[in-house]
Amino acid sequence: MISRNLSWALSFTLLTACVGSPTTTQADDKPHDAKAAAERLKAFILDAPPDDIGTHLDVDFDGKLKLLGARVEAPSPAKAGDHVKVTMYWQTQKSNGNGWKMFTHVVDGSGERVLNIDNVGPLREVRDGMQSLPPGDWEVGKTYVDEQVFTIPSKAKTDKLQILVGIFRDHDRMKIVSGPHDTTNRAIVATLPLNGHASSKAGHVPTLRVDKLDSSVKIKLDGKLDEPAWQTAATTGPLVDVSTGEVNKTSKVNGDVKVLWSDEGMYVGFSVADIDIIGGFKKDEKDPHLWTKDTVEIMVDPEGDGDNKDYYEIQINPQNLVFDSQFDDYNQPKVEPDGPFGHQEWSANLKSAVTLDGTVDKSDDEDRGYTVEALIPWKSFSKAKKLPPELGSTWRINFYAMKNNGGVAWSPILGQGNFHRAPRFGRVEWMKKGMPDPVAPGSSASPPGSGAPAGSGAPATSGAPASSAAPAASVKPLPKLLAPPASSK
Repeated sequence: MISRNLSWALSFTLLTACVGSPTTTQADDKPHDAKAAAERLKAFILDAPPDDIGTHLDVDFDGKLKLLGARVEAPSPAKAGDHVKVTMYWQTQKSNGNGWKMFTHVVDGSGERVLNIDNVGPLREVRDGMQSLPPGDWEVGKTYVDEQVFTIPSKAKTDKLQILVGIFRDHDRMKIVSGPHDTTNRAIVATLPLNGHASSKAGHVPTLRVDKLDSSVKIKLDGKLDEPAWQTAATTGPLVDVSTGEVNKTSKVNGDVKVLWSDEGMYVGFSVADIDIIGGFKKDEKDPHLWTKDTVEIMVDPEGDGDNKDYYEIQINPQNLVFDSQFDDYNQPKVEPDGPFGHQEWSANLKSAVTLDGTVDKSDDEDRGYTVEALIPWKSFSKAKKLPPELGSTWRINFYAMKNNGGVAWSPILGQGNFHRAPRFGRVEWMKKGMPDPVAPGSSASPPGSGAPAGSGAPATSGAPASSAAPAASVKPLPKLLAPPASSK
């Protein structure tokens, strides 16, 4: 077993992991010297795995690399400010080519990434503009000891943390073919209990399994939701207060959402309860600010990682008017106060229909609400890596019914930003009838069509359910060390 001075590792981590961003080191003019790096780090290179590799993981990265196991040292349960040491044992199966690097994400129980510690640890310390000993420099058959130390940040707000690792080059990740992992090619190393954060149903993000329509089923877009497929469709159940996560008994707007999918696109059906239906826009307006009155809203992050990169916003109001836009990052680009908001030149190219149970813009009568039925073609989501979605994959999506820039949601924001907060988006699993539910480590799958919260061990970034359950983490105590309401825009 390899050991290093933990205080050295901790001091390095305090300069990197605590700020939640990778280390940046000024590269000099010297080329990367793999032989010199291997000599300097020879204590971390073994001819064979040690007897104690912690939890056996056997994660196979495309037949090229294998994560044999991991040992975690941390208080149990841990809390914000505690130090965690994770030691991972990698083995090279065959040459994997240059340019590949290691990454590590630490996510909380809601799937939000709370730390990025890609460049923390002896093998990963950035020298000459790259990680000291990246996988492309590894010798076939050798075992590499990858040590990392990080401090649990105060922004971890759930009762669990999860450590996820992977191999990336540019914008690609090395494919995982077996072993505990999520659907975005991140190996699940360990799940750690946290103290001081009570497990709350509202704190978790919900998961919805959506089974694919049979190719013979046809949906008529008329705003009625009366086909048999809609009667058995996956449903969110009642939407909840966007700020508190509680059932909203006093709001002027409530509702629920049903979801279907086919090779063509995603079908959504909103049933909205609204005692005073407001439209208020000219029929020929382009991208009107629908959120300022009455509307339904769909936020879509196709990658399923909840990182707020390359996501979409779609709104449809009782007049069947549409606002649609694409964002590069959280609320960006954005021009205050009147927009544009995101890339408004993007179009969802959707087809939709609205039926009213009441009248629009007539306040002297009592309305009951309205129904929105829409088909959003997959081809519109150009930032997605796979279209249509791969069976078993997960997207992060949220649904809202809105009035006056507030309202109700499938997955509440809980004061963690505004309606664009992707780590709070729910998880939609694209499945087909007969497929077993994905099971996250330490959790059980929600039944089909259920809007029940995902298990607290469900990963995110990728935020998608694990395709293979991880064994319990081997956790050892760590030696004592030095010690307002959400709105849409």
